[in-house]
Amino acid sequence: MTKKRWIVWSLMAILALVSAGVLSGGAQVPPAAAQEEGLELAVYNQNLALVKDRRGMELSEGLNEVRFVDVAAQIDPTSVHFRSLSDPEGTVVLEQNYEYDIVGSAKLLQKYVDQEIAVVTADGQEYAGTLLSGAEDVILEAADGQVTVLKLDQIKEFTFPALPEGLITRPTLVWQVQSVQGGSQDVEVTYLTGGINWQANYIAVLAEDEQSLDLDGWVTLDNRSGTGYEDARLKLIAGDIHRAATDGRVVEEDIVYEAAAEAAPQVEERAFFEYHLYEVQRPVTVKDQQTKQIEFVTASDVPAEKFFVYDGAQMQYWGVYQPVEDPSYGTASNKKIMVMLEFTNGEEQGLGVPLPRGTLRVYKEDVDGSTLLVGEDAIDHTPEDEQVRLYVGDAFDIVGERIQTDFQVDYDDGWMEESYEITLRNHKDEDIEVRVVEHMFRWTQWQILESSHDFEKMDAQTIEFRVPVETDGETVVTYTVRYEW
Repeated sequence: MTKKRWIVWSLMAILALVSAGVLSGGAQVPPAAAQEEGLELAVYNQNLALVKDRRGMELSEGLNEVRFVDVAAQIDPTSVHFRSLSDPEGTVVLEQNYEYDIVGSAKLLQKYVDQEIAVVTADGQEYAGTLLSGAEDVILEAADGQVTVLKLDQIKEFTFPALPEGLITRPTLVWQVQSVQGGSQDVEVTYLTGGINWQANYIAVLAEDEQSLDLDGWVTLDNRSGTGYEDARLKLIAGDIHRAATDGRVVEEDIVYEAAAEAAPQVEERAFFEYHLYEVQRPVTVKDQQTKQIEFVTASDVPAEKFFVYDGAQMQYWGVYQPVEDPSYGTASNKKIMVMLEFTNGEEQGLGVPLPRGTLRVYKEDVDGSTLLVGEDAIDHTPEDEQVRLYVGDAFDIVGERIQTDFQVDYDDGWMEESYEITLRNHKDEDIEVRVVEHMFRWTQWQILESSHDFEKMDAQTIEFRVPVETDGETVVTYTVRYEW
């Protein structure tokens, strides 16, 4: 194992332990049961998952009530589909219900109004009587007509004769199923649920010369759906699917870190429709209220380039219907020089794998061997052979300054001219190059009348100068632009 590879694993382990310390807690929900071949979980990076659960059931000839427990609490009931795998033609669903009236003290109190209950308070006193109200205070009427009002926080125990009809302990799907024959059948239930999301997280470690990096990508799966999934076949879909707008009812976690085996990749990537699918090559248990991380891509010595960008105005053209004629508009300046990092997601560069959107954190090793964070940025879905550009921070020892030196306008002839002076100061102990970005934001028709340095037109409203600045030196860029309408 290379040293930088060991660093990446150490960083992920530390992040996992820190997250566990901060986010741990919350009750564990029993996992959904599944046959050996049965449970499949397809998770989209839009807080959505498709659950496919196969179970064996005993059905009688004729009408059956089939109850399916341990489903997700954030299930979309309109998406549920039940089918028999053993006898699809002879098994017909007559009615489908989703029951979610979960038992709890508040629910029980509502159900037992006008009925007999008993309570024990924190000081050991026992009270019994007819429950008149349980909304805010518990109001009991004894057999002799005496009324007792108790605060909820005073009560230690409730005693109810039985569980009222209609209350259940777990969300349950219920079907009325007509079967032409009795016996064992394998059935399959599919449904969509919210509360499950995934994203990619990346760790990049820069080489000492800052010209290459080691990259590890991790799937971070977050399950808050209200149930767990044991030994599931896990598929992760990267892409933006369109969903119809609906008014459907959708009513502290453990961190699990799973290091990849060195021998073979544990996640297989393939194209699927107009998206990309990542399938974990082993059964995965995803507990409720759990964040799980699985490595899906790794690459070493990926060529990278660090460069500096000065965007003094950070303006852009907004498509107004007349020229911007205010002389002071767009003249506000910042002094920050952005530090950018860029690499190509290509096979020749050691990658060439579709990269799902996520957060990419960049580290570099210090002289004492410790690894420190140098910046992070979000990346979008990045196909093979496309570039990844990261804004990792602002340079400490490089300063930019931008001032407007002249402004002229002739309303009768329909033109305006303005001049700018951009000063770059380099306090580093090495020569550098700064990419100076300027935006032609006043109008669509423009031309550069004169400039101190060559520039490249990046798009219809942007130009870029590439300016060398010597160590402990200063370089001044000037230009004049003319707008006409």
